[in-house]
Amino acid sequence: MEALKRGGCTVLSLEEGLGLTAEGRLPDRAVVLSFDDGTYDFYKTVWPILREFGYPATLYLTTYYAELQYPVPREIWSYMLWRTNVSTVNAREILGKDGVFNLKDNSGREDAFRQIVSFADSENMDGHRRNAVSAKLAQLLGINFDSLCRRRICQLLNADEVHALAHSGVSVQMHMHHHTSPATRRAFIDNLQTNRTLIKKMTGIEPHHFCYPSGYYNRESVSWLREYGIESATTCDLGLCSPMTDPLLVPRLIDSSYISDAGFESWLVGIGALISHIGALVPRATTANRSGQFRREDRGLHKMHDGHHHLVPGTSGRALSHPPIPPNR
Repeated sequence: MEALKRGGCTVLSLEEGLGLTAEGRLPDRAVVLSFDDGTYDFYKTVWPILREFGYPATLYLTTYYAELQYPVPREIWSYMLWRTNVSTVNAREILGKDGVFNLKDNSGREDAFRQIVSFADSENMDGHRRNAVSAKLAQLLGINFDSLCRRRICQLLNADEVHALAHSGVSVQMHMHHHTSPATRRAFIDNLQTNRTLIKKMTGIEPHHFCYPSGYYNRESVSWLREYGIESATTCDLGLCSPMTDPLLVPRLIDSSYISDAGFESWLVGIGALISHIGALVPRATTANRSGQFRREDRGLHKMHDGHHHLVPGTSGRALSHPPIPPNR
């Protein structure tokens, strides 16, 4: 936030940013702030900071675990495996078969996490059963699960918190009910419609904007959003917006602790985008020379609680950003 203020940025709402971009009337260094998923730490930590600076923000909310009010399974499993001091665990009580989780190093913890996720997915567990796995895992790891729940670790916002944010300057928008993009049109639209209905129920306001879960999209999902009447959809693609940008393929800068202050501020003045573009040309040209064709490189994804920058050239060629501000920034 200090960097935005120091850089003389104009922080706009998503709706203002998209409208002024389409009209070609952006002010210099215009910035739109967005945050994905709707974790409790946004309400507790991030929103008070935004209010202090007087900055609007967009929150893309996924609603399944917001309704259930359980810790998000994959997030809490990863957190507990990282936090525990236990070095080995009998996997039978989790996986139902003999085995040992070796938690002495990162590779062992990552392997245990993958096995738990794979087992839960193979059993097609719903949120209640996955929460039972979370409680059992906590017991095996010597962690007080009730304490984690009371402290809202890895939990999403509840309905009252979402309502309060929506009526205090936060634009609450769609991010799917289940945090996934189904491969069939009917399942995709059902997931989206449930998300939209619940957000309207929580806020009293109809959402019209969307963010792709984990940044994943393809030609079909873009066309389904267009048919459904979605006004904009945010990706995890790094880049600048312009009046020529497809509003259903809005790029942004994914901010995280891996981005230095200098790197972050370089995007606010447009230099970061130029350097990124030039750097991308060399490996793409090399790939083309070796294989005879160009291919699009995948981008890294953001963490669950990060916010993001949408970058759009302003009237002076500077950037409109849609910045991610993680709580630890």
